[in-house]
Amino acid sequence: MIALYRFLFLIFLIVLWWVISLNVRANFIPSPWATLLAAQKLLADGKLIVALGDSLITFSGGYALGILVAIPVGLVMGVFLPVGKTLEIYVYALAAMPRVAFIPLIIVFLGLGFPAKIFIVFLGAVMPVLINTYAGVLAVDQELIEMARSVRAGRMQIFARIVLPSAVPFIIVGLRLGATIALINTVVAELYTAVRGLGGLLAIYGNTFRMAEYFVIVIVLAIIGVVVSEGLRHLEKRLVRWKTSD
Repeated sequence: MIALYRFLFLIFLIVLWWVISLNVRANFIPSPWATLLAAQKLLADGKLIVALGDSLITFSGGYALGILVAIPVGLVMGVFLPVGKTLEIYVYALAAMPRVAFIPLIIVFLGLGFPAKIFIVFLGAVMPVLINTYAGVLAVDQELIEMARSVRAGRMQIFARIVLPSAVPFIIVGLRLGATIALINTVVAELYTAVRGLGGLLAIYGNTFRMAEYFVIVIVLAIIGVVVSEGLRHLEKRLVRWKTSD
């Protein structure tokens, strides 16, 4: 039923978009049909596929690196409280800073190529995952841990059977937030460094007021965000079932 509601709302949005396009100059808001034709042209000449590939590589690389760093660090901070209490103030301070402020420094040290883009995406992804992982470990029911200790469960058993499963929902929330910010940072990275990928096309079409092509890129970015978010939501359902059955 939810799928039907979503489809109907999508139809409503398209109709609203069409109505707005009729009442606004085409140079500002293209019609859905003009956008579809532009998408077909971009697909036919290969520009969209090449740009999409570049952006997905940048996004995947930076996001994966963020996960590989954030989850272990968050777990260590949560399990070893002195470490967590020492580092958390610096983590929160870094999370509050706009990542765009680091871009000039990143360009100075890493240049305008692929490593710089990966690091910019990494900065966007790492903090939400780290903070939520840390919060998930801190939220573990201490009574369960005490009960496990009372039956002489070892540290690794407590971690694997109580701490980690309890932290999973928090980690998934962090992954979803991190994916959203990583996607935004992918576009930012492509705008500030070598103008390539979907961000590069966004800049080119926006600066030349080719709004039909511009809308195609915006829609593609939205689709990527939905696919990643829905994929993580299904992963969360699977992991919650694993936690319950365990």
